[in-house]
Amino acid sequence: MSSELTPVFELSWSEKLQLVQDLWDDLAADADDMPVSPELMAELRRRKAEHLRNPGAASSWEEVKKRIREHHAR
Repeated sequence: MSSELTPVFELSWSEKLQLVQDLWDDLAADADDMPVSPELMAELRRRKAEHLRNPGAASSWEEVKKRIREHHAR
């Protein structure tokens, strides 16, 4: 571990979380510059085409969260 990073590991939990949020926000601001592999692009196109063929098969975010919570409540 680089001695330059040591102060980061000495931050409190909430300070670390804020740092992660700040980094994520910075990355998201430049999302158009993020490289996308050909494999990922092919998968995204496949999923979009599948959705366009059968949009009724999609689940809302609320439905997805409910299924996850029910699955992990066992």
